[in-house]
Amino acid sequence: MADNQREELLARFCAEQALEKLGGDVVALNVRDISSIADYFVIVTATSVPHLKALVSHLEESVREKFQRRALAVDGEPTSEWVLIDFGSVLIHVMGEEARAKYELERLWGDAPRLEIAAD
Repeated sequence: MADNQREELLARFCAEQALEKLGGDVVALNVRDISSIADYFVIVTATSVPHLKALVSHLEESVREKFQRRALAVDGEPTSEWVLIDFGSVLIHVMGEEARAKYELERLWGDAPRLEIAAD
């Protein structure tokens, strides 16, 4: 499997796992052609600080189990309403509702194609 396919699979998996843990308004963007930071962004809304912590923990654990991969970094504090999980070419933004509305990342990266996410 090519690296790009593997990274897209990881992005989709993270988005699906976020949905499984009731993450809101889950969006996965292919930013490869418009960003030098990463290939994929996954953006998820948490409804509370405990929910944000649970989402971050679940995503880290799920990726470690399925892909045998650890996050390169986890930045931010749940109380700040924004935690970034860095898997290299896949960045997961777990945000509280206010931060999500304030920063409007999907509008900022509006030219990026969205990935279809399978919801169970």
